[in-house]
Amino acid sequence: MSNDLQWLLLRKNNSFIVKRVVEGPVFSREPGNLLNLHSHKYSGLSNSKTIDISEKGGNITVTTRKVKASPHQVKSAFAKHPVRPRSGARRALGVAAAPAKRGYRPDLRRAALARISALVTSQTAGSKPDLPKKVRGKKATHFLG
Repeated sequence: MSNDLQWLLLRKNNSFIVKRVVEGPVFSREPGNLLNLHSHKYSGLSNSKTIDISEKGGNITVTTRKVKASPHQVKSAFAKHPVRPRSGARRALGVAAAPAKRGYRPDLRRAALARISALVTSQTAGSKPDLPKKVRGKKATHFLG
């Protein structure tokens, strides 16, 4: 079945559609949709080439569909590239940008980099403890005297 036909069948009704406001934007929670927008370009269901960036248990995984995979293959049709938590943000961005560099889906490069950088910063945001606030001005002399 072609990608366009799949989109025509899925665009009105699927279980991943999120409609919050009647005339507002329509979002989607499907796997492989990097921007979570309900459109054919970003759809993870109706495109044969998708890039999925997901996080589970602190581990980030970049999943792509193999180019020569048969439509009958389900699990073995996907290549998973894990990003180790301590490998750093530069390596994570390189792993996410690799499929776009190879010509797989160059239009999704910016969205993939945005998704992986958001996941990396969310993992490292709470790692440093907050330092005690320095007391200045009149408050400092009050505590010293």
